[in-house]
Amino acid sequence: MNIWRVLLAILFPPLAVIGKGCGSVIIVFILTVCGWVPGVIAALIILNNPKR
Repeated sequence: MNIWRVLLAILFPPLAVIGKGCGSVIIVFILTVCGWVPGVIAALIILNNPKR
């Protein structure tokens, strides 16, 4: 995980996962709209996933 991606995930989670696919961006965006903390947690989990 890149430090810039982590900082971007904290500031604006959907932008941090833009390279991981459309579904990830939509999920993180919806979670960010529901609450900032769930969006950040989801973005960090997606960024930490070694399979993608």
